[in-house]
Amino acid sequence: MASKDRQMADETRPRRFAVLIDADNTSPRIVAGLFEEIAKFGEASVRRIYGDFSSSRLRSWTDVLQKYAIDPYQQFAYTSGKNASDIALVIDAMDLLHSGRFDGFCLVSSDSDFTRLASRLREEGADVYGFGAQKTPESFRQACRRFVYTENLLPEAAVSAPEQDGGPRQALQPPSAAVPILSRAIEQMESEDGWVGLGAVGQRLANIASDFDPRTYGYRKLSDLVRKTGAFDIDQPEGRAVRIRARQGQGPNPRTSGRRTAPRRPPS
Repeated sequence: MASKDRQMADETRPRRFAVLIDADNTSPRIVAGLFEEIAKFGEASVRRIYGDFSSSRLRSWTDVLQKYAIDPYQQFAYTSGKNASDIALVIDAMDLLHSGRFDGFCLVSSDSDFTRLASRLREEGADVYGFGAQKTPESFRQACRRFVYTENLLPEAAVSAPEQDGGPRQALQPPSAAVPILSRAIEQMESEDGWVGLGAVGQRLANIASDFDPRTYGYRKLSDLVRKTGAFDIDQPEGRAVRIRARQGQGPNPRTSGRRTAPRRPPS
């Protein structure tokens, strides 16, 4: 009976993540948004940051460490050009992995040197969520199960509510830039009439590109982004989920974006 109770408790507990931050390649301005993002999929059970905090360059981190209960791991730069912090982070990640206490890892860095670490953690069955600037090399982004651009976590990166003002603010890319990957996701899904569920499209996008995020294009919701592109027909039958399909023979049309479009009927 006790064993069954423990199993039920394990199923209901939040997933545990170890958050490992590379201070040399991360701004403290993203910390609030970082932990809000992590809370969407699990609990930040371990919070560690690595760097040479005796350096004036990292002094700004000291103001947020206590507030967010982040444990600093001091690594003196004994030799110029050698990054002891990276080595310490990797060693700790492997120790935490083999402890068996965590469901996954959050690697916060824009450094491609962590590509192999992300791959190795995933080989052992751990989920890896990466957080880094848009300049992060693709190798590291794709090694993670999901990658979030830290620019989308900044306080000023508030995305728009299209129903209020009709346009995005602080977008890293225009909505039209999302059309190719949205189209590719739809093409990969089997459908006799071309219509596919928006939820299924979102899942396919996560498999195609670990760094796809509607916020990159200025919108919190995938549905708002799809409407804004004007490149897709959108239908929502009464009481059913939204479905979309590629608009035949048309490119993005700002005048029609956001309108709900009924399925086209074949000519009689």
